[in-house]
Amino acid sequence: MLAEAQDTTSVQYQRMTWDALRKSLNGLINKVNAANIKHILPEFFSENLVRGRGLFCRSLMKSQMASPSFTPVYAALVAVFNTKFPELGELLLHRVVTQFRRAYKRNDKPVCLAAIKFLAHLANQQVAHEVLALEVLMLLLETPSDDGVEVAAGFVTEVGALLQDLAPQGLNSVFDRFRAILHEGSIDKRTQFIIENLFAVRKAGFEQQGHPAIPADLDLVETEDQITHEVSLDDKLDTQMMLDVFQEDPDFAQHEAEYQAIRREILGEESGDEEEEESGSSSGEEEEDGEEGGHAAGPSGVGGPISDQTQTDLINLRRTIYLTIMSALDFEEAGHKLLKMGIPAGLEMELCTMIIECCSQEKTFIKYYALLGERFSKLKREYCDCFSECFVRQYSLIHRLETNKLRNVAKLFAHLLASDAIPWSVLEVVRLTEEDTTSSSRIFVKILFQELVEQLGLLGLNKRLQDPSCAAWYTGIFPTDSPRNMRFSINFFTSIGLGGLTDRMRETLKNLPALIAAQRAAAEAAKNDASSSSDDSSSASSGGSSSSDDSSSSGGSSSSDSSSSSSSSSSSSGSDSSSSGSESEAEAARRARRKRGDDGNGRADPSKKSRRR
Repeated sequence: MLAEAQDTTSVQYQRMTWDALRKSLNGLINKVNAANIKHILPEFFSENLVRGRGLFCRSLMKSQMASPSFTPVYAALVAVFNTKFPELGELLLHRVVTQFRRAYKRNDKPVCLAAIKFLAHLANQQVAHEVLALEVLMLLLETPSDDGVEVAAGFVTEVGALLQDLAPQGLNSVFDRFRAILHEGSIDKRTQFIIENLFAVRKAGFEQQGHPAIPADLDLVETEDQITHEVSLDDKLDTQMMLDVFQEDPDFAQHEAEYQAIRREILGEESGDEEEEESGSSSGEEEEDGEEGGHAAGPSGVGGPISDQTQTDLINLRRTIYLTIMSALDFEEAGHKLLKMGIPAGLEMELCTMIIECCSQEKTFIKYYALLGERFSKLKREYCDCFSECFVRQYSLIHRLETNKLRNVAKLFAHLLASDAIPWSVLEVVRLTEEDTTSSSRIFVKILFQELVEQLGLLGLNKRLQDPSCAAWYTGIFPTDSPRNMRFSINFFTSIGLGGLTDRMRETLKNLPALIAAQRAAAEAAKNDASSSSDDSSSASSGGSSSSDDSSSSGGSSSSDSSSSSSSSSSSSGSDSSSSGSESEAEAARRARRKRGDDGNGRADPSKKSRRR
């Protein structure tokens, strides 16, 4: 018997391991609470949750039934395990839904209340889908009774904060049904008071009345890691009750080794045996270094510095900055506390980003955040550069912001620009054309410039924008590259009531046709000059060659005679050409009068008129 108990492949050993697993899970579930849940989670993972998932679900449901006040803790525990072992979360959800259906059919109110509360918190932790919560409410309110309405009211109290965020229309339908039941008057006074109290809780806010979806100390799972199981009340659910009893596993050793590998991966541990063997075969100095590294790194035995890849320090820094900003009375107190806290070098961007995020989350713009950002920007150059980089980043991603957040961010940056906390060169990224803007970016630019005008005045802002030394920063806002872009910019500023900023652009656009015509004329003149110069050079070269030929053919003694004869002939030909030119002009005038039909004195010839008739 003892030999079988020590043999890892025997059934007796497996049964002993099963009993030990059951007792360990029961003890851990009874010990867990909101304060120590983070410390007990590694102990849970040390147990084989794949083999003991049936034992875990049964023990957890019994503990929840006995202590409904610990339901949020148990739901948070399931949410963590559901991220690593989704089949465990699905099995528990199937069993809880089945328990509720049986209790509802049997009119077992205590069990029904416990199951409904567990379902509510599983939905809050996104283990169960919110549609399941709406199905439960419709079932309870379909044929209202005093007990059914009471259970439904308790369920809405627990899950109302979640439904208000994820399914507000469904929650409105539920409250309309409650209102109809209240007006019908078919329930007793106590149940009516419960409904009225539920409406009061909704009016004041579920979270403000102490019913948040997830308590802050139990929010253990990131949103992207959550796995939601879509289970309906009408589905045929498999509770897998055979997992609650011992069954022999022929591959027990292999399955145990696989789970140990999974456990090491989850907890980030390394196998210590192999490393101990390696360290034992090394030299004496390496053994001493290994021992020092083992003390530094913990039970894993890995030496060297530990690199935290979970960014825990960064998350804690963001949390501290947020709490400091939100708890301060004014911006001076917040700035003093943040400086005293000591932001590590290289993490200035986290502070700037947190100020912008806090400002964008407000319902209306609060100048507190703008003054705080201005104080830090003027305090250190690093913060000024970070806010400038944030402006560029926010403008490039402005289409992702809602209108309210967009307005708050634009007013924050307008204050920083108006107070010279950040340089105006950041406006280089803004290009105000139809192709380069979206509706969100145009709204951002509109609010930004309207806020600048409110703080600086139209004349003051126009003076800054007309500064020649800074003109290169505003070429995108006031483009001059094409008439189409100029008209778009002018129409934009005119439509938002800031047409006075575009007076210079209007003059440029007005004189643009004349300027273009002058440029074209200058280009044509330059082209003609170039062509004429080329013609003159070619004619000069041809004339030189002909004169050289004539001089070579004629004799030197006859040069004077030829010059005198040419002068006399040119005078006679000039007189003949003048007389013939006057005669031709007179002949042309007579032909023109003859064609018009007058007599030479400007009067029409009557004979020609009669002939035309």
